[in-house]
Amino acid sequence: MKQNTNDIQQNAHCIEARSKNAVTRELTKTVRSRFGFAAVLVEAFMRLDAETFRSLVDGSWKGLFPALLRGVLSLLSLVYGTVMHLRNSAYDRRWLRVGTAPIPVISVGNVTLGGTGKTPLVAWIASRARARGLRVAIVSRGFGASHGAPNDEAAELQLLLPDVPHVINSDRVAGATMAAEEFASQLVILDDGLQHRAIARNLNLLVIDATNPDGYGWIFPRGFLRESIRGASRAQVWILSRANLIDSEKRKRIQNHFLMACPTGSCSAWVEAIHAPVSLRSWQGTSESLGVLRREKIAGFAGIGNPQAFRMTLENEGAQLVGFRMFPDHHAFSADDILSLTSWAVACGASRVICTLKDLVKIKAVRLGTIPLFAIEIRLEILDGESLLDAALEPVLQLAAAVESEALFTVPE
Repeated sequence: MKQNTNDIQQNAHCIEARSKNAVTRELTKTVRSRFGFAAVLVEAFMRLDAETFRSLVDGSWKGLFPALLRGVLSLLSLVYGTVMHLRNSAYDRRWLRVGTAPIPVISVGNVTLGGTGKTPLVAWIASRARARGLRVAIVSRGFGASHGAPNDEAAELQLLLPDVPHVINSDRVAGATMAAEEFASQLVILDDGLQHRAIARNLNLLVIDATNPDGYGWIFPRGFLRESIRGASRAQVWILSRANLIDSEKRKRIQNHFLMACPTGSCSAWVEAIHAPVSLRSWQGTSESLGVLRREKIAGFAGIGNPQAFRMTLENEGAQLVGFRMFPDHHAFSADDILSLTSWAVACGASRVICTLKDLVKIKAVRLGTIPLFAIEIRLEILDGESLLDAALEPVLQLAAAVESEALFTVPE
């Protein structure tokens, strides 16, 4: 009886899929007939997976068709970049209102799409503040969250910082006010806050990914820039993440590139950091040493903004990598995805599957089929400039410590 029920459900699923495909074909025919070749290009772009899209924007996908796609994306980038420029100009001229939180705010952000390493920095700052006895809260938009549940980054931070509340609110001023009123927080860390200019902040920290510092030099969707690289000028501290994955000469070139792009910027400190692997962690919370990566056959995957950087981390740890798969940032893993990953890992001959902690909190499984599933736990370590970062943080931490006694930061009734 159970088998019959499964067959019926499977057949219903297939019928539904065929119906959706039929509708899609009809819509495609209509769009093509009305908008011609440009619509075909846009349709092709929408069907790209994460790996193919990256190869499109970085130029490694050669040929006439990808060249035409890049041309269309360049036009869209021009439009998007213009909108962002006008928006930033409106904030610079104070035509758009900026709200003020009742407690000090530290913003952590970037100028490129995802994957720069903001989460380890947020955890590092929060741990630093907690060590001084400060009550800290993290406020974010919660991109990708659904049905009131935390998104992947919030879930990851809850594992790393169980004593730090995380407020998800698209209105960051309201979120910071909630943190002050409901959690008696003295300090807010704004996760992914550089482009959210509707809230004032005491300190802006910019994270730059050493493996892709300028988003392939183009604003989205032609590249990975969220805005012009000149947006970095709003930050007082620039932190180069994954600095160990490139040599010192390339690090200096990146620093000079940003300095040239932001000659009138407010940056007062250049910091270089690494994402140091600490251990392997299962969903049950058990830990194993990184030596497992060198002893077993590893299949790796990542659904983050820069999955190639995760692959480089595995390779630098000496992992016997028999396969690697990439998914889009904030990818919601479906049952079909899990089945596909399981079949793929078996076909690769893997004895263990490794992902990021951000992926593990969404999959919530101890194994894929019979193959153990673990995530690499990452900790931020400062290579150079830690004293400069501390000097930038100190005035804000002192303000936070004075929240209960200073009228300036008294939570309004």
